[in-house]
Amino acid sequence: MSNWIEIAKVADVAVGSGKELTVGDRIVALFNVDGQFHAIDGICAHAGGPVGDGELSGCIVTCPWHGWQYDVSTGAMCLNDQIRLESFPVKVEGDSVLVEMS
Repeated sequence: MSNWIEIAKVADVAVGSGKELTVGDRIVALFNVDGQFHAIDGICAHAGGPVGDGELSGCIVTCPWHGWQYDVSTGAMCLNDQIRLESFPVKVEGDSVLVEMS
């Protein structure tokens, strides 16, 4: 069963940036790419770094700890798409950003 949860307000995440948020017991990285929001697991697959605190360039976020890069629209690691962070469906309702958590 799906569950849509308000994770942020649209104004909380500026275009071209990301933010680390906690949803229940999960850390989620929320990104704003040209007004389109994307949410992926906030824990880097390499060493557990804070993906949401990474630098965003287009759809690519770079983990601030060791430089692993992920496509925020899919969660796929750029150098090896077999490594993926879980991605979550996102929708905007009014000024609220919601993620679907199962």
